[in-house]
Amino acid sequence: MTRIATIPLQQAQAAGMARATGKLNDVITKLSSGKKAPDLAGLGSDAVRSLSTRNMLARQEAQGKAASQLGTTLSLYATNIGAIDESVTSLRTALLTAAGTGDGTGVQGAIAGAFQQVRNALNASDGEVALFAGSQTQGTPFKPVTLADTVGATTATAFADDGVRASARVGDAIDVTYGVSARELGGDLLQAFRTLAEAGDIGSTPTAAQKAAMQSAAEQIQKALSGVRSIDGENGRKQALLESLGTRAAERSTLLKGVIADAEDADYAQLSTELDQQQQVLKASYSVFSQVSKLSLTDYIR
Repeated sequence: MTRIATIPLQQAQAAGMARATGKLNDVITKLSSGKKAPDLAGLGSDAVRSLSTRNMLARQEAQGKAASQLGTTLSLYATNIGAIDESVTSLRTALLTAAGTGDGTGVQGAIAGAFQQVRNALNASDGEVALFAGSQTQGTPFKPVTLADTVGATTATAFADDGVRASARVGDAIDVTYGVSARELGGDLLQAFRTLAEAGDIGSTPTAAQKAAMQSAAEQIQKALSGVRSIDGENGRKQALLESLGTRAAERSTLLKGVIADAEDADYAQLSTELDQQQQVLKASYSVFSQVSKLSLTDYIR
């Protein structure tokens, strides 16, 4: 038999249980997702701040990626410039020793070896395009294949790079122009190798002309090294700048992520308290509903 008098109470209690259940489920959802709301619209007044900060973070990360890629390129520059410096410095020492002592044993091999090392460095790539070719994407920037190919060569005929430099945005209003051309890096060295190539094969007993050629080539190498080391120094300054910018970018990204977390991430301590409260409210609602459901007018008729 339906208890007419208790129906309104039952309906009110059922509605209360539904609200309590909804609030409990909301807390559980937040605990599960770790977010205050399922989307930006649910953040209320924090939505604008969160969206703005996310845009700044995206820009910061894009700039950081560009800086990282540029850092890799500059490191490749440094490695190959260092290889050129080391090989021709060693060659210069060998030339001066041979010219001074008159003993040319092994000098021709040292010349050929240094030429190949310089050639390999000038034509080095990042896996896709030549490092020192400027905007050119086809072929190699340094054309001579053997030492003999430098005979009669000039910078105009021996180099195919165009000297074009690129620019990267690595910070807010900070653009870094970069690029080293094979011509500026190896132009003076070409003259030294041409001098040696035109002197002919140097045996164990160099001729007077070959001694003079070795002496002249050593001086040309010394001049070339000044330019090579100047380029290396400029490259190093850009690397230092990128390292500094990278540190600042990481700190800024951490700050921006913190702002986003404050706006979007749930407070687990607070949610744990709310979870306990909502569970208690729901239990109380069940208890009251159960008691109301048992009420009957006959219990009060005497």
